Amino acid sequence: MLPSLLFPLYSSSYLHQTSSDHILKDASPFPSDFLFGTASSAYQYEGAYLTDGKGLDNWDVFTHENPGKIADGNNGDVAVDQYHRFLEDIQSMKYLGVNSYRFSISWSRVLPKGRFGGVNHMGIKYYNNLIDALITNGIKPFVTLSHFDFPQIFENQFKSWLSPEMQNEFGYLADTCFKYFGDRVQHWITINEPNIQIGFGYISGMYPPSRCSMPYGHCTQGNSETEPFIVAHNMILAHAKAVQIYHTKYQKEQKGTIGIAVQTTWFEPISDSIADKKATERAQSFNFNWILDPIVYGKYPEEMVNILGSALPQFSSSEVKTLMNYKPDFLGINYYSSYFIQDCLITACTSGAGASKVEGYVLKLIQKGNVSIGEPTDINWLHNYPEGFRKMLNYLKDRYPNVPMFITENGLGDLQKPETTVKDLLHDTKRIRYVSGHLDALRSAMRDGANVKGYFVWSLLDNFEWSYGYTLRFGLFHVDFTTLKRTPKQSASWYKNFIEQHLNTGDLTFKR
Repeated sequence: MLPSLLFPLYSSSYLHQTSSDHILKDASPFPSDFLFGTASSAYQYEGAYLTDGKGLDNWDVFTHENPGKIADGNNGDVAVDQYHRFLEDIQSMKYLGVNSYRFSISWSRVLPKGRFGGVNHMGIKYYNNLIDALITNGIKPFVTLSHFDFPQIFENQFKSWLSPEMQNEFGYLADTCFKYFGDRVQHWITINEPNIQIGFGYISGMYPPSRCSMPYGHCTQGNSETEPFIVAHNMILAHAKAVQIYHTKYQKEQKGTIGIAVQTTWFEPISDSIADKKATERAQSFNFNWILDPIVYGKYPEEMVNILGSALPQFSSSEVKTLMNYKPDFLGINYYSSYFIQDCLITACTSGAGASKVEGYVLKLIQKGNVSIGEPTDINWLHNYPEGFRKMLNYLKDRYPNVPMFITENGLGDLQKPETTVKDLLHDTKRIRYVSGHLDALRSAMRDGANVKGYFVWSLLDNFEWSYGYTLRFGLFHVDFTTLKRTPKQSASWYKNFIEQHLNTGDLTFKR
């Protein structure tokens, strides 16, 4: 058990009251076009495994063939069955008062065999129905093209993201979605968290395609010191291809915007030494600047170039031109937690998260002496540290000036323990404290000049949380995974109240 900081345990009613008072007194309200929403993804929510022409995707195969890599041995065959229950879920969104909903397209539902296999029009119909129902209810669709899942046929035929062929497949997916849905969708995300996909899929091997090498993980194939950088290169160029298609072929008529979503983590040096400060900058570069620098500036961070050398692919002159000509309209920022950073380049670290060349020779720590980076939670990697969120947004504001941002994920999960009751899960004051603190930090960052356009809680519903299966609950709504009944938690009421306060004071008006 990690010692925690002395955080006051406020009741939900106290949080409810103080947040409302704070909103009314704040001199820096959210702008009138600010989006408040919740977030989800296709594999984690839809279910409907192989229904209506859907093809096998990588997570279908991975969870069926490797149940031991999922905490409860489960899969997303049913998930929370949003494929059949989306109208009910939209009513839950209306209860919250959100004006936007972030969801992703199941690539294998619309293009089961990629660009040579034909469009599955039943999949197109599902997303058309979902989009139309959202808009009818005053909720803007905020659509991610690829959120970890893709047709398994790509892995079988050309090893998916290890091949440049994936850039063409992704471009075709993007074009298809812009064609069928772009007349109503104003916000597009190309790829969700490429840095997380790479880390878990090609360094540790915990996610499909489960490629890695020792000592990073135990896999039957892969090379953790070379493949992650090939995959990142292809993902970055696939993103640029989608932006190019949108900007040149659709944006003028459809008048929407397109960006990318990365996982961010705030890092602080564990000491005031120059070595630890430089290590902190390396940690940021090997984590999210790895993806953002190329799509904004057309090149990898200097810290990565210096350490990786020839292991880091080079962009050709034509690729640099494409990156520079087709920059993202916004950045999607997913933020959950922070770490202290210790240098491992000058003084070798024997082991630990991030201590290798692949991750920049840094050691990630959750404690400095007896002090945690934030309030500990049920999840060992997630600490409640809103100040890190504010610092992260200011860092991004300074590094990528004039690029708008959306907070595309932020939230707190509860681990399901044998002694946990439904009453415990519904009385989620820790989630209220987490979201409340991070919204306050967001407002502070916006006063500092961060150009943030929206905030999406992860997540609307408890769902399939990847390697955690159904044992980790991030939802504002509790889901009984036997009956699939949805029940609002206290955090849902709190978020509803927060949004209502802004609507009632004129801070926020939703315009379709």
